[in-house]
Amino acid sequence: MMQHQLAIHARFRPEILERILRVTRHRGFQICSMNMDQTMDGDNVNIELIVASQKPVNLLSSQLAKLVDVAGVKILQQKSQLIRA
Repeated sequence: MMQHQLAIHARFRPEILERILRVTRHRGFQICSMNMDQTMDGDNVNIELIVASQKPVNLLSSQLAKLVDVAGVKILQQKSQLIRA
């Protein structure tokens, strides 16, 4: 299974995390790690996700980029990792 690291820049809205989690789940990705920091101005957030799936990560990043309050999505790294069930 491949792990992918994504950096998401978005406007800070109470529902933004729920939307990101829903899209991630619907696209068949498992969240391994998530970190969110609010920017100094308080209007934006930077979210770092590490997700795992056999699917190409660009399927997820393109859908996340379409969300209303998401300003940008970057794929930072990907690595192959054996995940035991």
